[in-house]
Amino acid sequence: QVQLVESGGGLVQAGGSLRLSCAASGRTASSNTMAWFRRAPGMERDFVAAIRWSSGSTYYADSVKGRFTISRDNAKNTVYLQMNSLKPEDTAVYYCASRWDYCSGYACADAGRYNFWGQGTQVTVSS
Repeated sequence: QVQLVESGGGLVQAGGSLRLSCAASGRTASSNTMAWFRRAPGMERDFVAAIRWSSGSTYYADSVKGRFTISRDNAKNTVYLQMNSLKPEDTAVYYCASRWDYCSGYACADAGRYNFWGQGTQVTVSS
């Protein structure tokens, strides 16, 4: 089992920034890929970004490229999502997820392939 705890959400004005954190515990050695997803009210859960623990390779949804940055601190078993130039359409509950295998590109966007999920943190961007 892997436990994931997100933090860092909140209310921010459009154009502002937030940094989300996801602390992983438990059998983290079996978790090779970490990702962020989000779910806006009344919408499907969408892929945001993913990162490989070992290499640090990253993958992003087109909607956040150039604005969001995913990173990891292996020593702290923590993954971050730096969100800049936030827009009202970024408002959502953001979830951290992990999977045992590696992925690349669009394959990382398949939510069904992730094994563990956090409880989510709310991000609200006001206009």
